[in-house]
Amino acid sequence: MADERLDAEWLRAWCEQADAALAKLMESFEARYGFEPGSNVIVPASEVSRHATDSLVDLTPIPSDLTTMYWVIDEVSLPDVENGYFVHPASLVADHFREYGAVRIDGEEPGLVFASDGGGCLFALAGSGRIWRSTTASWFDQFDLSAGSLQEFFEGLSRQINDQL
Repeated sequence: MADERLDAEWLRAWCEQADAALAKLMESFEARYGFEPGSNVIVPASEVSRHATDSLVDLTPIPSDLTTMYWVIDEVSLPDVENGYFVHPASLVADHFREYGAVRIDGEEPGLVFASDGGGCLFALAGSGRIWRSTTASWFDQFDLSAGSLQEFFEGLSRQINDQL
């Protein structure tokens, strides 16, 4: 699956389905968990975020799937799904790249960190299209394979949301 590129229309459909599932989850969240949920949102791309994506592309060659993703989605914030998942906006990815550079993954092209979880572990997309997750909350420790593609990563987020319904 890593050879297939992320399709923008597939991602738009994912956003609609995930938004509907999140709305359903938020309706019963407080009664189910005993506290008010945070802001769980999928923020669509805007002219400002697309400009930030262009700036990120100028800064470093990024995998094409990440460019596709940022032309559809600005960011994803799911603090109440599992232990939390966050797809960072392109501007933050650029800031982190300037500060930390790309992450080194054995046997892979360097990866670009684009997301994190509520425990501080990082998700990086390598040139192969595969997603790697840090084993600790560090840019410099080991990264293990998390998903075969960005589409698989988003499908996993959908499963996490739906498992809580």
